[in-house]
Amino acid sequence: MVQLIPLPTLAAPETVQLPQNVEAEAALLGAMMIDNRIAEDVLQKIRPEHFFEPLHGRIYEAISFLVGDNRLATPVTLRPLFAADPAMKELGGPAYLAQLTGNPASIIGARAFADQIYDLAMLRALVTVGRDMVDGALDTSKDINPAKQIEVAELKLYEVAEKGDAEGGAKSFTRAATLAVKQAEKAMNSGGGISGITTGLTDLNASTGGFNRSDLLILAGRPGMGKTSLATNIAFNAAKRWMDDLDAGIAEEKSIGAPVAFFSLEMSADQLAMRILSEQAEVISEKLRTGQLTQAEFQKFARAAADLERLPLFIDDTPGLTIAALRTRARRMKRQHKIGMVIVDYLQLLSGSGRSQGDGRVQEISEISRGLKTLAKELHVPVLALSQLSRAVESREDKRPQLSDLRESGSIEQDADIVLFVYRDEYYHDFKAPTKVPDGTETPEQRIAYEEWQAKQLEVANKATVIIAKQRHGATGSVHMRFDRQFTKFSDLAHSDYSPEYE
Repeated sequence: MVQLIPLPTLAAPETVQLPQNVEAEAALLGAMMIDNRIAEDVLQKIRPEHFFEPLHGRIYEAISFLVGDNRLATPVTLRPLFAADPAMKELGGPAYLAQLTGNPASIIGARAFADQIYDLAMLRALVTVGRDMVDGALDTSKDINPAKQIEVAELKLYEVAEKGDAEGGAKSFTRAATLAVKQAEKAMNSGGGISGITTGLTDLNASTGGFNRSDLLILAGRPGMGKTSLATNIAFNAAKRWMDDLDAGIAEEKSIGAPVAFFSLEMSADQLAMRILSEQAEVISEKLRTGQLTQAEFQKFARAAADLERLPLFIDDTPGLTIAALRTRARRMKRQHKIGMVIVDYLQLLSGSGRSQGDGRVQEISEISRGLKTLAKELHVPVLALSQLSRAVESREDKRPQLSDLRESGSIEQDADIVLFVYRDEYYHDFKAPTKVPDGTETPEQRIAYEEWQAKQLEVANKATVIIAKQRHGATGSVHMRFDRQFTKFSDLAHSDYSPEYE
């Protein structure tokens, strides 16, 4: 039985004066009717529900309708729309519209009035969320689930924060085209053809234009291919570019870097940090784990850690996250740290809602992939989700992955904007090594076989391929990279290093 502790009596909601300024609402409406161009300025920010007085909200909606229809909005043209309005009759009828235009000086402060109306509407929304939180916490007549209540409250708070955002909602073609021009300008000014967030890898950037906002990207590969290493490389490169751009005085909106949220469901935060530092300091991670470091190697490692202490890379290693909990945490990090990219390692370790779990794993994975795509659009950031591949790859002669190899659900392929596969021929070629026999005892055939294997090994050593199997924004194809497996580090591969056989 739940023990309830008596609380101080709360003031009744009706006795609380909600934040409002009806006079500012009236002044803004008057200014809009005097000069319709003001309406065009405030329509991007203010909506009818932002007005405290319902009648003012309806007048604003009518003005917006007429202006949007390229008609003049004045007390005269609005009069027929309010002839039968009960609230208008209480104020003396449509003559109230003319009263609103009685102060021409309101034109000067119109934008300030609009800002104040918006801010007060946000405060009223916060009051509503707060009341709902109190009511929910005090209601013990239903199942008590504080974690769920916190999740719902955070979602409502995020909705308040995003409400009225000019980036949200339907966009006219003019506005959409303006955004497209800005993206193209950003790509041109970046010097590398990047319209999204940089991966730090020149050829991958050239093939994808960087990771575009609102996109869901899937990075898949069999164990041993290096998909987590590639993800940490990309996370580091994006976060480092953001830090460097800000230090260079480049405006945030013009940076092609981004603060990164890395949800590591497989590795702990300290393991992931050690891997990233190993990559950047170029100190073998095995030596770090065993402590078999030289003084020079330790100094390199410590120097890298000191250089990167301001790196805007945030690691959440909470195990067993649901897709709903991940979205809640990502929203919080976007609000607190201006997150510009989300990475999830890996998709199959997430769980769906209890309802989808009962429908089978395929349905659960479908819910998770849809949730990640929704998160990308909601936060307006690229979401990179790592994924496993089925064992069907191992049964084929050609081990290069295909879209059909994505494990457990075709919805991953359907929801993704880009699907990337990591493939290293070197990994499989190692297993094909012929048995080495002592010199002088091998047959000519054995010697030739070993020499051929060795020649091929030199071709594929320290090379990796990222296969772009699906891309909504461009062509598919392959991107070749260098992979230093000592430090699990991906980097650009000089084009002269390509070989026709490796291609």
